[in-house]
Amino acid sequence: MAGKDNLLLESFDRTALRLKPLSARKHDLDASIVKPLDRDGYVRSDDKLRTVASRILDAKTRGAAVIMMMGGHVIRSGVQRYLIDLMERKYISCVAMNGAGMIHDFEFALVGATTESVATYVREGQFGLWQETGQINEYVNQAYRAGLGMGEGVGWAIVRRRLPRKDISILAAGVRCRVPVTVHVGIGSDILHEHPNCSGAATGETSYRDFLHFASVVERLEGGVVMDFGSAVMAPEVFLKALSMARNKAHQGGRSIRHFTSLVCDLYPLENSRGTEISKDDPAYYFRPWKTLLVRTVADGGESFYVQGRHAETIPCLWHWINELEASNGRRD
Repeated sequence: MAGKDNLLLESFDRTALRLKPLSARKHDLDASIVKPLDRDGYVRSDDKLRTVASRILDAKTRGAAVIMMMGGHVIRSGVQRYLIDLMERKYISCVAMNGAGMIHDFEFALVGATTESVATYVREGQFGLWQETGQINEYVNQAYRAGLGMGEGVGWAIVRRRLPRKDISILAAGVRCRVPVTVHVGIGSDILHEHPNCSGAATGETSYRDFLHFASVVERLEGGVVMDFGSAVMAPEVFLKALSMARNKAHQGGRSIRHFTSLVCDLYPLENSRGTEISKDDPAYYFRPWKTLLVRTVADGGESFYVQGRHAETIPCLWHWINELEASNGRRD
């Protein structure tokens, strides 16, 4: 407790901020980038994605978890329909995204557009300060009071408000398909945290509830698959802690979580992307998906794969191989 002689830190007055409507923002992306499902279109040839697709089919058969972790650029790449289709068919057990992914998903559902020029709007102090986007904070606050996680709370808001493009919302699909969509935020890292209606308590509690939901899914990862598309920090760090928790609990029950497949898809060029750690003198050592998802967490019996490429190519390719292998096995759910 601060005494009278202690220096109290000054707090920023958010009530002084001026928020503008999204209609005043120039959007960099609109819903025209969202690709339709295309079974006959061009698909890059990649044996590693074919192998992972086979592991996903096996995981579904045995009831093991298939986890999709992703950064915000996955939403911006227009592959929503591919992911939603896999959620509907129960080939994905959980989707984990960062706060940026939630914002892009919501804005697409609300106005059919998203993304602003940081360089332009930060100059005038308008970056992130958009009225409608701040509505997400209200839904997070409601989720906090209702005992829900952040992803579920915002997903229900999109569904119940019948937002115009809820058909391309992964958050809404999670509610509809009963597939957990968890949101993992860092306070101060998202534009929502600029807004006067942002509650640190609600933001922290609902995202923490999502972390615990995520850790519960990781408990079923033995024989399963975990994937990281485009998340260099959130995915490896959240997965590392959740896996340690799940293994701790499993060990007490005489079980193990060792045999699973990990996949990382990103643009980072990795020459030796599997198997062993590299020197701390190598800049690639600090690319966390490598040491966490491709090396350390699979060291006791798992197998890892790295695919360099754009999400607009790798996710449809994975979807294609799941369909091909499903058809060859004579099953279609």
